[in-house]
Amino acid sequence: MTRLIRFLFILLSIQTAFAQTQTPDQFLGFPLGSRFAYHHLIVDYFKSVQSQNADRMKLVQYGTTNEGRPLILAFVSSPENIAKLETIRTNHLKSIGLLPGKADAAVPPIVWLSYNVHGNESVSANTSMKVLYELLNKGNTLTQDFLKNMVILVDPCINPDGYERYTQWYNRVQNITPDVTPFALEHDEPWPGGRFNHYLFDLNRDWAWQTQKETQERIALYNQWMPHFHADFHEMGAARSYYFPPAARPYNKDVTAWQRQFNDLVGEYCRKYFDKNNWAYFTRNDYDLFYPSYGDTWPTANGAIGVTYEQGGGGRAGLALERVSEHDTLTLNNRIAHHYATSLATLEAVMSQKEKVVTEFIRFHQDAANAPAGNFKTYVVKAGGSENTRAFSKWLDRQGFNYGIAGKSSSTKGTELTTSTEQAVKIDENDLLISAYQPKSNLLRILFDPKPTLEDSVTYDVTSWGLAYIFGLKAYGLKEKLAPAAIQAVTAENTIPSSAPYAYLANWSNAGDAAFLAELLKGGVLVKTSNTPFEMDKNSYPAGTLIITRKGNERIPFDNLVTSLANKHAVKLTPVKTGFVSTGPDFGNDNVVALKAPKVVALAGDGVSATAFGAVWHYFEQQIKYPVTIVNAAKLAAMPWNEIDVLILPDGRYADIIQDKQLEALQNWIKNGGKLIAMEHATDAFVNKTGFGLTKKFSEKRKDDDTFKKYGEQQREDASDSSPGSMFQITMDRTHPLAFGCGDAYFTIVRDAYERDYLKDGWNVGYLKEDNYKAGFVGTKMAGRLKNTLIIGTQEMGRGQVIYLMDDPVFRAMLEKGKVLFGNAVFR
Repeated sequence: MTRLIRFLFILLSIQTAFAQTQTPDQFLGFPLGSRFAYHHLIVDYFKSVQSQNADRMKLVQYGTTNEGRPLILAFVSSPENIAKLETIRTNHLKSIGLLPGKADAAVPPIVWLSYNVHGNESVSANTSMKVLYELLNKGNTLTQDFLKNMVILVDPCINPDGYERYTQWYNRVQNITPDVTPFALEHDEPWPGGRFNHYLFDLNRDWAWQTQKETQERIALYNQWMPHFHADFHEMGAARSYYFPPAARPYNKDVTAWQRQFNDLVGEYCRKYFDKNNWAYFTRNDYDLFYPSYGDTWPTANGAIGVTYEQGGGGRAGLALERVSEHDTLTLNNRIAHHYATSLATLEAVMSQKEKVVTEFIRFHQDAANAPAGNFKTYVVKAGGSENTRAFSKWLDRQGFNYGIAGKSSSTKGTELTTSTEQAVKIDENDLLISAYQPKSNLLRILFDPKPTLEDSVTYDVTSWGLAYIFGLKAYGLKEKLAPAAIQAVTAENTIPSSAPYAYLANWSNAGDAAFLAELLKGGVLVKTSNTPFEMDKNSYPAGTLIITRKGNERIPFDNLVTSLANKHAVKLTPVKTGFVSTGPDFGNDNVVALKAPKVVALAGDGVSATAFGAVWHYFEQQIKYPVTIVNAAKLAAMPWNEIDVLILPDGRYADIIQDKQLEALQNWIKNGGKLIAMEHATDAFVNKTGFGLTKKFSEKRKDDDTFKKYGEQQREDASDSSPGSMFQITMDRTHPLAFGCGDAYFTIVRDAYERDYLKDGWNVGYLKEDNYKAGFVGTKMAGRLKNTLIIGTQEMGRGQVIYLMDDPVFRAMLEKGKVLFGNAVFR
């Protein structure tokens, strides 16, 4: 009997052990913090914990990355809250006007914790496992109180592809005993690093623009939950300590008093943990709340309390790094402890004000819907043809904005947003109307703002982003309230005419048109374009119009293929019966030229900016679906030049890549018909080089005042010679093919001054004159360097061409007209 009892006791102990939630150490098979866990292990841990805590945790997969890794989110709360999770969500959205009806019960605060938006800031994903375990640890009285009072959302890794790129590399090169020597291999992360996603985009700059798959999928879920609080966990340089709120100046002026107050409160709760443990930290420096596209500022513009946490470390830190100046060794365990502490501090702060967190959030959205702030109560976006507002409409949908069409014609007065001038406005029935009277009005106002107020010149990123500039829109702000009419879904179907047309004409004005052209060329279709405007059948067609003639396309199912591809890309075709025009060049004229399907090569690797290359890569693969061959920049000397039509040099430092022999080979290739596109600092390689017409502007000598600048004002002195991202209107030669489809006004985000002189032997296509500045911060020294300078130029060389782009038209995939200009550079 005694043996039987002992056996049953052992069996019960084993069953109890298996029923308990495993710690990260137990599940991983190694102590948390002793090595980096691979992404699939983190996902499996979350699944395992959910299976053991189904009553207190729900796990959802909200998307996948470009490389196929899952994006997951854990909902953690009390059994009572988990059982009625959908009711909490719908009551919450009803209370802020994003669902119809009235909430029938109060909701608890909803707190979203986001880890690892930058892949090589890898402490975050590892911390998420400890946070999840402790939230569900029934022996932890503090966290059990959290579950009773809140719904907590834990995203363990926003950027799995970048995280895995880093961890795979690090786990391959690390020593068995981590080498703390700063110059060891394991502290020297190779290009392009793990910070970015698959296409090397910075996902922390993508919240407002949603160009990336991961962002689109995450924000679709975010808009279904609209959390009261969003915390974003990061790492910074390994020599630094830890940053938590209060945030640095400047704040966006639309950050509310309550949000500012709570930002301070979060800092108080963080300080308790850090002071108790004698951990170093700083506040009110570097990380501001201005640019509305971060993981703290975009949620803030949506009414949440948005905060950023920054741990010293990053990809260089590895598992352990000696810091002589700090008299310590920074370890992964240290970094996990710090992020875990601020995770708890976040939840404590919210719980301390749990009722007010909810009521202030409701008030924020009710005020936005009923009495929106700001001068403008309605925004009008001129349709200009439905294809020109298609990308903008998709973006409005992703943001969760309500909008419609005018529904009737009328006249009024309004402020044209790119010039900030009051004008007479003729509203046509198909123009878009976006009312400020909606729950997301504050975000709408912030993103439409053509000249955001900057309270401090020292800021972290882009300082101007007005939607009219970004999307190339003719848009107005009205002081009167207009109610939009519902948009009727209309599918622009091109049908094959009963009598075979001589040619089809297609507009050229947006990225969708470039995708249409790319697929035509891939399909072997002969496409021509007119380099000058023309008229026929009493209709005017601008230069750059695509002309797809029956002649030359006899070998393909011409009508079926052209119309089906036009329908796929929502391009409106105009069939014409003749090649004769009433004004301009006939279709057989030399000014109507064929566009070939080029073999495109882009350089990548050491010396090349990872994000600049990523923007080019994403443009071809995701935006226009045209093949691009990626070549390691170190292999430039071995390039098979006769196989290449277009060579793209993204921003980078090419001094060690393009030496005399490579420069000579490049010139020979260009003279034989090649096209070189040099972008931003890549143009440095050709300044004052024989055969290349690019020269630097003469700069005045430093003023004597600079000699006695003050050491204590170094940060502001640096700011005076910077432009973190300001809006300029580039003066364009609209008769040049590079400018086709870019509209009457072309805007760009300027981040540097290249001080290029105008080309003496070439075409100065785009340049800045004395008064091209529109909005954003430009330092006093930088301002002078951004006047009377070349931005876009072309030079003919033999049968080929060099295109100099001192501005990146595909920067972060933000600029719609920039995508058109880049398409011109590649195909024309």
